[in-house]
Amino acid sequence: MAIALLISATSVSERPTTFSQKKARVAFIAEEQTPLVKGFRKELSRSTTIVALPDQSEKLQDALYFRQVTYILRIPKGFTESVLSGGKMQLEKTVVPNSIENTYVDLNVDQYWNLARLYAAHDPGISQNGLASRLRANLSGTTPVVMKTENAAKTSDSFSMFYFNFLAYTLSAVLIMGISTAMMVFRRRDLRMRHYCSPLKQANVTMQLLAANLLFAGASWAVLVGFCFLLDPQSIVTMNMLYFLINSLLFTGCITSLSYLISTVLKSLNAVSAVCNLITLGTCFISGVFVPQEFLNDTVLKIASFTPTYWYVQANTRIAKLTHFSWDHLAPSLYSMLIMLAFTGAFIAIALVIGRRQQATN
Repeated sequence: MAIALLISATSVSERPTTFSQKKARVAFIAEEQTPLVKGFRKELSRSTTIVALPDQSEKLQDALYFRQVTYILRIPKGFTESVLSGGKMQLEKTVVPNSIENTYVDLNVDQYWNLARLYAAHDPGISQNGLASRLRANLSGTTPVVMKTENAAKTSDSFSMFYFNFLAYTLSAVLIMGISTAMMVFRRRDLRMRHYCSPLKQANVTMQLLAANLLFAGASWAVLVGFCFLLDPQSIVTMNMLYFLINSLLFTGCITSLSYLISTVLKSLNAVSAVCNLITLGTCFISGVFVPQEFLNDTVLKIASFTPTYWYVQANTRIAKLTHFSWDHLAPSLYSMLIMLAFTGAFIAIALVIGRRQQATN
């Protein structure tokens, strides 16, 4: 239980809802101080963080190596005159490989100097101060961007979703150990003989055992679900929580029937613990409890689809993302729940067949 709570809590991460551009750290080395270069430096400082470094090759390389800067830009002497006269002199740059923020620096550099070349080509008599003023005016504008997205469900990737997924592990372990052990004790020959000698009818004994199993399963489910209510009260009032509860209740019934089946198959109490670990850990590992299903191999998922845990987790994941609850939106989740009901019926049928044969043998 403690492990499930810990993993559920650490699985939730805050997702950013806004975008902010990451500023690159730039070393700006200018071998000339013309009005255009000064204007360019001021424009560049709006979108980057300019780091003052001495014009020494060793210090610049050290700064790049230790990530004090990710971009070194050098403006060679005569570059401004080359731009104004239509020359092809290039800026010199040294960058950290595969740095995303450096892409924005390249865009800003190209935008400024390409626009300067365009002005110089169409207005040859313009002064550098006048050109710098025009560039500043052109590049100072901003465009507001509004991103409209569909509202995400409160339970999407929430604590509740992860908790109900991990509930498959804790609930399976508790029910298999509890019900299988109790039923195997009641199937001991001496206890069965006492029941046969008692005034209680066999049907009455069976109904009492069934009621006890259901009571134990219901109490276990209620306690485990109660922890989710305490730790994530915000999700209680959502429709998603209602379907989480229905899904987990169906899974509880499925594991209860599986536990009863295990008690009819096993002969030794010592084997219950081993079988419990094998079933709970095995199915949880391949069904998406510990690792989300989208990260699992297709072959693994095909194997997992033969277990009720797979369909339980799949239904949980879909329920968590629901924002509308029409039939079309609920159908995939309800389909997974129906498959769990089919597993429940299959487990009960197999257990009854084995039980009848054991009674006939005894």
